Parts: sequence; C-alpha cells; structure tokens
Amino acid sequence: MATCIVIVFALMLGDYPISATQVIRSLLGINDDPLTQFFVRDLRAPRVVMALIVGAALGISGAIFQALTGNPLGSPDITGFTVGAATGALLQIIVFNGGPLAIGLGALLGGFATGATVYLLSRQGGVTGTRFVLIGIGVAAILQGVNGLLIVRASLTAAQTAAQWLAGSFNATTWGETIVLGAVLALLIPASLLLARPLGVMLTGPDLAVGLGVPVDTRRIQLIIIGVSLVAVTVAAAGPIAFIALAAPQLARRLTRTSGPGLGGAALMGAFLVLTSDVISQRLFAPTQLPVGVVTGSLGGIYLIWLLSREWRKDRT
Repeated sequence: MATCIVIVFALMLGDYPISATQVIRSLLGINDDPLTQFFVRDLRAPRVVMALIVGAALGISGAIFQALTGNPLGSPDITGFTVGAATGALLQIIVFNGGPLAIGLGALLGGFATGATVYLLSRQGGVTGTRFVLIGIGVAAILQGVNGLLIVRASLTAAQTAAQWLAGSFNATTWGETIVLGAVLALLIPASLLLARPLGVMLTGPDLAVGLGVPVDTRRIQLIIIGVSLVAVTVAAAGPIAFIALAAPQLARRLTRTSGPGLGGAALMGAFLVLTSDVISQRLFAPTQLPVGVVTGSLGGIYLIWLLSREWRKDRT
C-alpha cells in the first residue's frame, strides 16, 4: 500500500502539476487530456517503473548475499560487487568510449570478475561469512582506487560523464531503457525466487542441508551468479545506487518478523526505498534535481552507522 501511494505521488510531482485523480485516470487510459497523458505515461512513468525494478533487484541481491554469508554486512555494496560492476562500466566509458550496450557488458564483466575473485579468495580454508565480507571489503577498496585513477586520468568530458554516472540517477529514463532492463530482470528475479527454498534450507547449516538433499556448493555458486547479475544490470542501467542492497532485506525482515531469506519482502522494500529516495532527490532542492545515489548514500550511511553500533552492543552483551 505504501509503495502504491508513493507511485501515485511520484507521478503527480513535477513542473506540470497533476492531481491524484488525473494520474489514476491516465494510468487507466480514461483521461482525455493529451498533455496529462504525456506527462504521466510517457515522461514520468518510465522513471517510476525503472526505480521500482532497480530497487527490487537490489533488495533481492542484498538478501541473497546476507543469507549466504550469515552476516548483515554481506551485501553487494560492502563486499565490492557494486564497485566491481562500476569499474567495468567506467573502463568502457573512459578507456574504450563505449556506448550503452558496451557499458552494460562492461558492468556485467566487472561484477562477475569481482564476484569470482572474492569467492575464490574466500574459499581458502573454507567459505565463511566473515572471511567473505572482509575479503570483499579489501577488494572493494582496491577497486575504489582504480575507479579514482580512471577518472583522474580521463579527459574532462569523459570524467564529467563518469562522475555523473557514478552518482546513480534516473534522469532522462525512457521506456526503451526500462523495457530492456525489465526483460533481463524478468529472467533473473524468478530464477532467484526459485532458489529461495534451497537457500532457506542452507541457512540451517551445510551439513544438514546436504542431508536434506540440497547440493550446497552448486546452489551457492548459482546464487552468487544471480546475485552479481542483479547488481551488475542495475549498475549498467542507473549507475551504482548505494546501500539499498544493505538496508532493504533487513528492514523487510524486521517488518515481517521472519528469519528466512525473505527475497520477496526484500524486493518490495527495495522498490519502496529507491522510489521514495528518487522522489526526495527530485523535490528536495527543486527545480534542481539531485542524483538518487546521493540520497540513498546519505540515508544508507546513517543506517550503516546504526547497524554497526547495534552489532557492537550485541557483541558486548
């Protein structure tokens, strides 16, 4: 319900004001005003849909990695997968001067290369949540330095394009971009939901999961591939949007009071958080629009401080 309210609110906002009734009538195709139809269905709706599907993908990816690592910090933002996807995209933008398709492929390759690196390094002595997170943090730090070097060595035009893309934004989103991303996620999201049940069994422990017939190593690799893919395609579409993958699964579990992976709840929470953040980014300093990544980064930083302090107090008790 809250997400539906934010959807209508997002479609109302803009330099051309539209009432909630007009928005609903336009969505139902019974509004006779062509100007209202244009603003709602052609201009604002693609941005809203893009924010929703990006948020859902990030929420599911965060839930997958937090469940696999058994660590609330085990999200793509912290473990370097988001940064790795950004590195691949930056190489295309700055070094190879690639177009949108090349940038998307670069983000995918960067995300997969980072995921493979973290997984292989964390396998030494057995994969554990703490080892996985710590190695991911180290890899992310290295890649942040690489990203900074790429931008410093780039031409002024390429550096400006890269810096704007790195902030994460839905500005100038079109139906074409939204449909392409939606088609990719229409494959990845159902695949992740199909693996939710074995992931839930894996939370009981690898030995018990194997005893119940779950091939733990195979399922773990499959889930990592899907989780990295979800992050990489969203980075390619909208840039790196920080902290949604970290916060959405945990907030969803607290609201639903469940202890399982909760992929569906994480998807809904992620969609709500990204769309709400995008509305804030558009109207906080209107008519100037902030990149949505600035808002999610600010709110996510506050959430991360709270989470770390909570974990610290838990360890002391």
